[in-house]
Amino acid sequence: MKLNNKRTILVGLAFLSICAFWQMYDNVIPLILTKTFSMNETFSGAIMAADNILALFLLPFFGTLSDRTSTKIGKRMPFILFGTGCAIILLNLLPMLDNSYAAQPSPFKTASFVIVLGLLLVSMGVYRSPAVALMPDVTPKPLRSRANAIINLMGAVGGILYLAVAAVLYPNSRIQGLTHVNYQPLFLVVSAIMFVSVGILFLTIREPKLTEQNRALEREHPEWNLATSDESGNEVLPRAVRRSLGFLLASIALWFVGYNGITTWFTTYVDQVMGQGLGGASKCLLIATGGAILSYIPIGAMAAKVGRRRTIQCGIILLTVCFALGYVLTTRFHSINIIMFIVFALVGLAWAAINVNSLPMVVEMCKGSDIGKFTGYYYTASMAAQVVTPILAGTLMRNIDYRILFPYASLFVALSFVTMLFVRHGDAKAAAKKGLEAFEDMDD
Repeated sequence: MKLNNKRTILVGLAFLSICAFWQMYDNVIPLILTKTFSMNETFSGAIMAADNILALFLLPFFGTLSDRTSTKIGKRMPFILFGTGCAIILLNLLPMLDNSYAAQPSPFKTASFVIVLGLLLVSMGVYRSPAVALMPDVTPKPLRSRANAIINLMGAVGGILYLAVAAVLYPNSRIQGLTHVNYQPLFLVVSAIMFVSVGILFLTIREPKLTEQNRALEREHPEWNLATSDESGNEVLPRAVRRSLGFLLASIALWFVGYNGITTWFTTYVDQVMGQGLGGASKCLLIATGGAILSYIPIGAMAAKVGRRRTIQCGIILLTVCFALGYVLTTRFHSINIIMFIVFALVGLAWAAINVNSLPMVVEMCKGSDIGKFTGYYYTASMAAQVVTPILAGTLMRNIDYRILFPYASLFVALSFVTMLFVRHGDAKAAAKKGLEAFEDMDD
């Protein structure tokens, strides 16, 4: 079976725009809140956590709503276009309010900034689930791990684009000694990246046509559909499939608790336990990201051969071992060394094995009309974990010992292996010859 790589890359442009935005949001908004508006860490932290809290409600809602939408340009495209358009407008209001407050502070400007920021988060929530659901809409079930590897790679490209732009526009030589930094040029460039990406997506992807072609192919392969019909003729998931879905969502939450606990607290941990600065910790996290990027495509190919579930389980074992080694290395040594870099590269590989295959396993269990809804389930599980783990890990570190971070992460990742043992559905299934021929036609 052949994946249309070009089309998958074009579909991934939506995720590229999302990741470019969030990379900038996570990097720049805390600086504006603390430096320009002089908010303390508690208030700024609460505002920064709002995106994950809003996502718990917005992503399932708009994912399900897009499932029920029918327009000439498709189910997902209206949400992608509207959400992106609103986000671009609101995004460029933020540096205007920031600059205005720096010139002449007032409570009204502070309130305006927070309100615009909240509306911006809602706008991004409008199109995140529909944008991610577009890939399984136009990709047959057996090929979704490979396609998701490309989508994740596109997301990484979005983050790298932002980092490159920020490095060029704001070198230390330019901003050193300034009492206020004007971020308007950076926001404009990121807005342009979002506009161009989604514009190309809209002009090149004919969502209704491709979705119908994919539906026709899946109708020829009823064995791909795990749903059955009830007495009224409606499709429902069998009890065994629902059970697998529940354990899979629990697994997703557990490994995000472990992984996000490390990514959230690692820089602080390294400072407290090893006496190392931000630079060394950032190198470790950057190497982990690089390891994941290099692994996306090979992991997608591996899952096609050995199965998604087994690939995820291998990733879980490797990630658990790496976090255990992280504890040993950070408590035994007082400086970051080459062995830590190797371990963090393996962390990236392990995370790619898990992350590339988990969303395809979730949407594998649903019928085609519920892809947005099930994408929302995936994000609910992952976002709930990302809301809980910074608080839980931080509390344990403060009240017990900072050195508990890696054992904490290892424990939760290991628990996800246990729950994955009960997941019996969601792997890719081989297609018959007729289906392959049909897909080759669809690929042209």
